[in-house]
Amino acid sequence: MNDNLSNFNQSFSEAEISTTSNAFVTNVFSYMTLALVISGVAAWWFAQSGLILQLIETSSILMWVVMLAPLAMVLIMNFAFNKLSFPALITIFIAYSFLTGMSLSTIFLVYTSAAIAKVFLITAGLFTTMAVIGYTTKTDLTKMGSILRMAVIGIVIAMVVNMFMQSSKMDYVISCIGVLVFTGLIAYDTQKIKRIGAGVEYGTASASKLAVMGALSLYLDFINLFLFLLRILGGRRD
Repeated sequence: MNDNLSNFNQSFSEAEISTTSNAFVTNVFSYMTLALVISGVAAWWFAQSGLILQLIETSSILMWVVMLAPLAMVLIMNFAFNKLSFPALITIFIAYSFLTGMSLSTIFLVYTSAAIAKVFLITAGLFTTMAVIGYTTKTDLTKMGSILRMAVIGIVIAMVVNMFMQSSKMDYVISCIGVLVFTGLIAYDTQKIKRIGAGVEYGTASASKLAVMGALSLYLDFINLFLFLLRILGGRRD
């Protein structure tokens, strides 16, 4: 009887942890979806209104601010995480999403709307598939994640080098590697978020802040995967 009671308590505990983890992951994906919607609307509006073109033509300094501000916000969110309240963190995340969308509006000047829509749908499908794999797999992806993080650094260095080389072949190779790396990171980050969710007290300010940071990770995975796929599959304007 004691064994049965012990098994029951263990099962109940596991079910409770699973429920908490599921709720946490749901919050993460909700925040990420909100950020993508904000970025998408901002990108479309700035492109269609012509404001981004005016900004490029009239103020290169302001354009650099728009391009670099999101990076500064990511650094603030990471390094000031413990000091920031949840309302402050989510506000910065929303502002970051808007400014990222504003800077992404430049893709409408390079690629056709049809190509952007097609690649977005491909990215969404691939993202969903890898997120499901990351959430359901029993395989520990920690080692793979460490390798992929190092690969991201390599990609950044290669992109900086290619800014001077201007090699179309190298750009294509970097883009292909980028697709593989961020596809893997989606699964890794999803598994990591699931594990974090199992270890936090749902409903607390700390859990809410961690959910925002999880959303930021997945948002970056999605955006980078989208941009690399766009460079490979996108139809450039004539």
